[in-house]
Amino acid sequence: MTTILAIESSCDDTSAAVCRDGEILSNLVASQKIHELYGGVVPELASRAHMQNIVPVVDVALKKANVQLGEIDAIAFTQAPGLIGSLLVGAQFAKSLAMSTGKPLISVHHMQAHVLANLIDEHRPSFPFLCLTVSGGHTQIVLCESPYKMKVIGETIDDAAGEAFDKSAKLLGLPYPGGPLIDKYAKEGNPQRFTFPEPNIPGLNFSFSGLKTSILYFLQGEKKKNPDFIEENLLDICASIQARIVSILLKKLQNAAKETGIKDICIAGGVSANSGLRNGLTELGTRMGWKTFIPKFEYCTDNAGMIAITAYYKYLQNDFADMTIGPTARAEW
Repeated sequence: MTTILAIESSCDDTSAAVCRDGEILSNLVASQKIHELYGGVVPELASRAHMQNIVPVVDVALKKANVQLGEIDAIAFTQAPGLIGSLLVGAQFAKSLAMSTGKPLISVHHMQAHVLANLIDEHRPSFPFLCLTVSGGHTQIVLCESPYKMKVIGETIDDAAGEAFDKSAKLLGLPYPGGPLIDKYAKEGNPQRFTFPEPNIPGLNFSFSGLKTSILYFLQGEKKKNPDFIEENLLDICASIQARIVSILLKKLQNAAKETGIKDICIAGGVSANSGLRNGLTELGTRMGWKTFIPKFEYCTDNAGMIAITAYYKYLQNDFADMTIGPTARAEW
C-alpha cells in the first residue's frame, strides 16, 4: 500500500490530505476569513495564517484518516503556482517533515492537480480527455493523454474567468469573495434580461478583459439614469453576467472537442463549483453525446486531496523532488 500525506498552501486555504492507493482518506481545509475585510487576499496575512494553521490541519488530517506519521510513504506539497509566501510555508513544512522522517518528497503543480481531481472518485474519465480548468487566476483547456502527459491547448490571453466573476461582483457592491454570490443570485434571475458582448478571439484561447469593461460601462450608464438600478435589478444582472461567462467557456470547450474528437470532457478549478457552469456542461454534454465529469465540490476549490492524488501517480513513477527544491509563483507544466 502507498500512503501519502499532501499539503496545499498556494493561496489563502491551508489544506492537508491523506491518500492511500489513490483513495482519499481525509481532506481538511482551513479557510481564512480575514481577507473579506480587504476585498481580496492579502499575501502577507495569508502566509502568516498558514503558519498558524498548518500544524493543526496536518494533525487532524492524519487523525481523521486513522494514519500514523510513521505509516506515510511520501510527503507531497504544492510547488507552484501561487502566492510565494503562502507556497513557502507549505514547502518548508513538507521538506522539514520529509527530512525528519526520512520520507521522499513530491512536488506538485497546482493546475495539474486541479485536472487530476477528476480521477479521485470512481466515476472517472478515460484517457485521452479534455479538461476545462477555471479558477480565479487561470482559464485553460487541457488535453490529458495520461496522468503524466498533459498539454494546454487553450488559455486566457488576459484575465481569468474567476477574476471576471469577482470583479463583476465588486462592481455590483457584493462582498468578497463575490463569485459565489453571483452564482447564488443568478439562480433567481433572468439570464436573458441583459446582453453582454462575446469576445472574438481566434482559436481556443479566451479573453475576459473586454467583458469586464463592458459590464463596467453598462452599470455606469444605467446608474446615471437610475441610481438604484443595481439594487432593483441585481438578480437579473447576476444571471446575465453568469450566462455570458459560462457561454464563453463552453463555446471554446465545444470547439476543442470538435477539433480533437475527444468525447470525455471534464471541468476543474474553483469556478467548476459554479452551478451555471456545472449545469451548462451537463446540458451541452447531453446534446453533443459527451461523457461529462465534474469533481465533488470539495475537490473543486483549493484542497490537498487533489495534491494527494497527483502525488500518488508521481509516486508510482518514482518522480520525487530534491530537498533543495523551492516554491515558485509561476511554473510551466
